[in-house]
Amino acid sequence: MHRTFLPAAVLAGLLLAGCATGRKLPPYEKPLARTPVQSVRTTAYTHTESDHRKYGARSAAGTPLRRGGVNSAAADWSRWPLGTRFQLVETGEIYEVDDYGWMLAGTNTIDLYQPTRAQMNKWGVRRVTIEVLEWGDPQRSYAMLKPRSKHRHVKRMVRQLEDRYEL
Repeated sequence: MHRTFLPAAVLAGLLLAGCATGRKLPPYEKPLARTPVQSVRTTAYTHTESDHRKYGARSAAGTPLRRGGVNSAAADWSRWPLGTRFQLVETGEIYEVDDYGWMLAGTNTIDLYQPTRAQMNKWGVRRVTIEVLEWGDPQRSYAMLKPRSKHRHVKRMVRQLEDRYEL
């Protein structure tokens, strides 16, 4: 298995970066089919990255970022709504979507929380098979995102939620 180290750190830094003026959203990807088993591109992030420090070790949902029994993950909430739980088939680890990021909006990438830079870099970028254990709630995602839609990446997710789930 090929693992990318330094570029993953750079990519992960971009994933959670704020809405800088003139910054382009990532290219839009057609959403994956909403099936219980999916092949997904994953990256990793950590709370100690410069663009995440202002949030500390807290997710976009306002909860502590978790690593242990159930781990935190960031994704486009219109594709994997807030609260979606999934298992990595390869490792058996369970993740729950409680965060999102600039470079995830409109993409089929899930960012997996790692508590240290070393662990983040070790993960790198990988395509993995996930098994969705429980889908999150699109209405809860929408309710949390709508007031934040002044940010372009959030606005993109809000529009997709409205279109996909007729909210």
